[in-house]
Amino acid sequence: MFKCQGGRVKLHYCLTVLSGLVESLFFTGVVFGWASLVFVLKVDGYFAGYCTNVTREEDNAVYIDCSGQDEHFSWIMSVASISNTIIRFPIGYIFDRCGTAVARLIALSLYTTGTLLITLSNTETSVLLYPAIACLGIAGSTLYITNVQVGNLFNCYRSTIITIYNGAYDSSAVVFLIIKLLHEKGVSLYACFLFLTLCSIILLLRTFFLMPRGHIPYPLPETYTYGVSCPGRRRGKRGKEENNEEEIKELDVKRNKKNKTAEASALHLLKPPHEPKQEEASFRSCVLSWLFLWHLVWVVITLLCQFLFLSNVNSMLTRLSNNDQTLVSHYTNAFALTQLCGVLIAPINGLILDRHKRRPLTQGKTKREEDLHSTPLALFLSSLQCFFFCVCFTCPVLPLQYLTFILQVVNSSFFYGGHQAFLCIAFPMCHFGKLSGMVMTLSTLVLLLQFPIQHVIQHQLHGDPLYKH
Repeated sequence: MFKCQGGRVKLHYCLTVLSGLVESLFFTGVVFGWASLVFVLKVDGYFAGYCTNVTREEDNAVYIDCSGQDEHFSWIMSVASISNTIIRFPIGYIFDRCGTAVARLIALSLYTTGTLLITLSNTETSVLLYPAIACLGIAGSTLYITNVQVGNLFNCYRSTIITIYNGAYDSSAVVFLIIKLLHEKGVSLYACFLFLTLCSIILLLRTFFLMPRGHIPYPLPETYTYGVSCPGRRRGKRGKEENNEEEIKELDVKRNKKNKTAEASALHLLKPPHEPKQEEASFRSCVLSWLFLWHLVWVVITLLCQFLFLSNVNSMLTRLSNNDQTLVSHYTNAFALTQLCGVLIAPINGLILDRHKRRPLTQGKTKREEDLHSTPLALFLSSLQCFFFCVCFTCPVLPLQYLTFILQVVNSSFFYGGHQAFLCIAFPMCHFGKLSGMVMTLSTLVLLLQFPIQHVIQHQLHGDPLYKH
């Protein structure tokens, strides 16, 4: 697949790409499997104190009303999504300013905190789920942001790699499904999350061995290296990594000397080579551009639909199945398995975005303009998927939810991958972390609508999301 580089460096690049795929699949988007974990938490009695006996007026039958419990589980996901969006800009700034290693160490700390909180929680400390899921969400998105730059290693497949990682980000919901299946076999929640806590060692090793301390540049210099080698070769390898920028500076100095020598006689010949190296736009100008503002509107609308669905899917299935827990478990498993397919669907969007890179540049157009012209189709398809997804979700027909699950996963795969790829294409990479964080942080203002909407759904519409969309 990757034919852009060769030799030992190519092997290092490929290991980074493959390890990033594994990391994205099992660590980044685990909170998307919230519906599976909610089923386990209900069985273990989390927030069970909010379930009350209610007498039905029609036939005086007594039944258990757990709408209060469902509301707490919905709020946990809402708090996690809003916390994630609020913190994204500071995290993005740290990533741009301090580099990959610092951002990943912060993510590692949050991930470990989240898994430990769930490990130590019980029915009496159910409230620990609020900070725990928020920490897991922030950690996952931070790890994903640091992995987006890996696409820079292979220019020909840049958007494809980004979208593959996004698909794995969505598919990591399978982690909570695995926990659900293990729980049904008798494995405790404590044991599952203790194991996940220990797995954070994998993230630490990848941070030091297969990721740069700073950033992966774009376009990529031919001699670019990164990471830590084995003790026998550490000095040479580490020296290369530390001297990447120095070598580039030395080359620039040599070029400048040659340029100064020829400047007096052929100044007009020196200008064309420097023309492509235009001044990069400032962060302020990027944020205030119409391109960014319209993209922000698109992101906000799609995010609101996605998060409202994820927050209410368990209560919706409970209502449509008349509280039949066997049916709820079946549909929850079906949803989680569908989410696993995200890693297979997402590359389609990447291929759409990269479809022009195998042919020569159109005369009169820059590489960036060609890249931008490939984005409208991907963004349109994502919007169309979101529309049909919302239509299916609002229909109170249980079998139709199979189609809802498929559309949600397809839309999520197209949306997140297309969103990150668009930011990489449309704006300078030096602002990527800040712009990605800014989009999510500004989205918080709209995502705060989740709380009144959740209240209306649970108390006024009796769990029916029809009027929500």
